[in-house]
Amino acid sequence: MLRTHYISEAKSLVGKTVTLSGWAHDVRDLGKVRFLLLRDKTGIIQVFAKKGGVEDSLFELMVHPRETVLAVKGKVVESKIAAGGVELLPSHIDVLSTPTVKMPLDVTGQVPAELDVRLDNRYVDLRKPIVNAIFKIKSHVSHAFRHSLFAQGFDEIHPPCLVAAATEGGADLFKVQYFEREANLAQSPQLYKQLAVIGGMDKVFMTTPVFRAEKHNTLSHLNEVLQMDVEMGFCDENDAMDALERTLLDILKQVKKECGAELKAIGADELEVPKKVPRYTYTELVEKLNAAGVSMEWGDDFDREKEAKLLSILGDEAYFITGWPTAIRAFYSMPFADKPETCRAFDLMYRGLEISSGAQRIHIPDLLVKQLKARDLDPAAFEFYINAFRTGAPPHAGWSIGIERLTMQICRLNNIREAALFPRDRHRLTP
Repeated sequence: MLRTHYISEAKSLVGKTVTLSGWAHDVRDLGKVRFLLLRDKTGIIQVFAKKGGVEDSLFELMVHPRETVLAVKGKVVESKIAAGGVELLPSHIDVLSTPTVKMPLDVTGQVPAELDVRLDNRYVDLRKPIVNAIFKIKSHVSHAFRHSLFAQGFDEIHPPCLVAAATEGGADLFKVQYFEREANLAQSPQLYKQLAVIGGMDKVFMTTPVFRAEKHNTLSHLNEVLQMDVEMGFCDENDAMDALERTLLDILKQVKKECGAELKAIGADELEVPKKVPRYTYTELVEKLNAAGVSMEWGDDFDREKEAKLLSILGDEAYFITGWPTAIRAFYSMPFADKPETCRAFDLMYRGLEISSGAQRIHIPDLLVKQLKARDLDPAAFEFYINAFRTGAPPHAGWSIGIERLTMQICRLNNIREAALFPRDRHRLTP
């Protein structure tokens, strides 16, 4: 190994000789004294050398262009002036790689760069501690999701991304050539997680990419997103919201516990974990908006302005919206038997943005056909879907969290592209 430890471990290694590897984050040459800031994914440590205190050849190696890749062997000592309280006194330096081009952006962050420049050079942008922190948080979001669902008795499945037909209807699909046939990139794992429940797996979850060919240009949409999906059998929408509430709280707890330094680095360390996630009906919230002077007709969807207003009205960072108008939800959302103009669908809002959507599904084939016809959709085009329910399907419900959206909200980012490693939107296909 080219390292014995990570930089974050150095504070517990005072007096020991270690080898730390990383990038030259910054260099300061004061003539007889030189400081080299060495950076790895866990932090930055000061490497200190005094002329005459080390061999001349080693002293010369203390000056390198920023982003030179180094392995530094030395003794960890306490320091009253170094960040972190320790520094490294070098005894050997290996130069592993030297930049041969001008850096496209400043990794120290002293010179800001436009987001497009950062994304065009993401492999350099990721070296910035703040950017690195975002993806550590995202990693813990993903881990906590899986851990929570396993603890709740779910099994993980892996649906395909290549499908023969639309899984949610509509025409916003990416077409691909599949041997002699035309196929589509999946816009949702909806069908497959329902088929797993119909097949008797009962409670399933997955983390899967989905692809939406919608020509939008917003700060909260991507054309390839990673979804954390759940489906559960023999339940209604309230059971699904119970599972979603527990999962969200487990994720927030994990991030708060494990990513304190990262949250602080990006200025999002005020993360609070609510004890419960309150539930409001769609009708209640429409009434609250109108009472606050924000006009909204029953049957309209909430736009970003109204979502922001609700955050201030309610004072809840996280809350559910339940009992949606059937006409504005997906055709497979189960209507209430005594009030069919309203359905068993729900959204989970977090810090003013929808991060999850779900519903109890229609599991009765004749009702599915009726709902399709009510939307001027041809049931014959959905025969592959309806047939699955003709074999005997239990009542079931499910939901999906967009991991980029949730990470964006936890980190208080302004643009969802910052929460995607290599984002894909209407204009970006590289790197």
